[in-house]
Amino acid sequence: MGDKALLRLFGHYIPYPSVLLALGDTLLLYVSLLIATSLPFVQTPTPGAQSDLRLIASIVIVSFLVLASLGLYNRAVFYHSREINSRMIVALPLVIVACGLFIYVYSFYGQPISRYLYIVILSGIAVFFLLTFFLRELVRNVFNMDRFKRRVLVLGAEPLATKVDEIARDPARGHFLVVGYLGLGDEESTSNLHPKLPSEMLTQRHALADFVRKNRVEEIVVVSRERRRSVGKLGPGLPIWDLLECKLEGAQITTYADFWEREARQVDLDELQPSWLIFSDGFRVNSFTNYRTRFFDLLVSICFLVVILPVFLLTALSIKLTSPGPVFYRQERVGRGGKPFQLLKFRSMCVDAEKDGVPVWAKENDERITPIGHFIRKTRIDEIPQVINVLKGEMSFVGPRPERPYFVESLQKKIPYYIERHRVRPGITGWAQTSCPYGASEEDAKLKLSYDLYYIKNSSLFLDALILLQTVRVVLWNYGAR
Repeated sequence: MGDKALLRLFGHYIPYPSVLLALGDTLLLYVSLLIATSLPFVQTPTPGAQSDLRLIASIVIVSFLVLASLGLYNRAVFYHSREINSRMIVALPLVIVACGLFIYVYSFYGQPISRYLYIVILSGIAVFFLLTFFLRELVRNVFNMDRFKRRVLVLGAEPLATKVDEIARDPARGHFLVVGYLGLGDEESTSNLHPKLPSEMLTQRHALADFVRKNRVEEIVVVSRERRRSVGKLGPGLPIWDLLECKLEGAQITTYADFWEREARQVDLDELQPSWLIFSDGFRVNSFTNYRTRFFDLLVSICFLVVILPVFLLTALSIKLTSPGPVFYRQERVGRGGKPFQLLKFRSMCVDAEKDGVPVWAKENDERITPIGHFIRKTRIDEIPQVINVLKGEMSFVGPRPERPYFVESLQKKIPYYIERHRVRPGITGWAQTSCPYGASEEDAKLKLSYDLYYIKNSSLFLDALILLQTVRVVLWNYGAR
């Protein structure tokens, strides 16, 4: 599933434009640095330093990680010029600083590098940024052309067909072209969708396959809720034999649930059926994945604490000096298997924020937040102490955000499958946190759950690493912070 639409890597779907853009950037930066360091007037202190491919390759990797962490390979970003420009302006100094630090460490512990070569390398990075603007423009224009879009036939009716149509019209969410909408039997019509296909295609044998062949349809998305049809009998219902003929012609047949998961990178809770959860790929948890995740958590947490220790100490001191009360705030949250635990945070609110004892959602410009609290919440510094919860095994670094028992009890009664998010350890950051804004209502909780289930279904070290990179973007742009 999805081989013609998106690259599926370790269970996660990545748009081909993102892959090509990442490869293009990597090649462009490598060539730029190779040319810059090979110029005749570049002097190096030792023989061979000028052609040190390991140094260039390392700089390319560092630069790529910075660009990826800022979301510059996200489909939602590179289809909007203004968004690209704002992020590239931030990316240039960050890449130069990151590469500058790396070159300094490299020259200190390895082969010495002259100051002149140092400047040449940084200049090559600056030239790369000028060229990559044109590369992004080229990729965007090429993939916006209909000939490079996957050709899709939607078989079914509203409201599901309408949801597919909404994604098709937004290039930042989907990359396909709907060649036709074909309603089924007694279901609601597709009269509001264009182009609408005549219903006779379902009553004439081979008509559907002929249409698929003539219009080069690559995928048929079945969005119908009616999936039964008498064998050998024409009439209302799902045209099984016609679909089989289309598949033999080379068309990919996809259910709505799989299609939505692939294109939106979330699960549609309104259409979710237990059978899909049972028979679909994913949702596999075993001893190996548990040990692998635990090792990843310990490694990342220890490295993170070492790097962030000065910020940790400075924040603790600032809280103590600016407001009365403890430095840390302990709050009961629901963990894996519904087991409660005490979550640690830097205190960002006054000590009597919930003096009446009733938990409430945080809101915009909450008056309970202290002066230093506004800053540490916007920058997510208040979340740092949760690394201690990770070291204790109560949380993972990546996973669904843990909620308070009061809200969990209420939400699991109103939102189907809400309890399933407790199948894994909660996380400091997660797919929902990097994909949608802060949740402060039941509707927001439902949206977050749709992303959490996607994460649980497709969980892997690759997806965890990708989420960690995307968390940098969330922090820098205050995405969803309150």
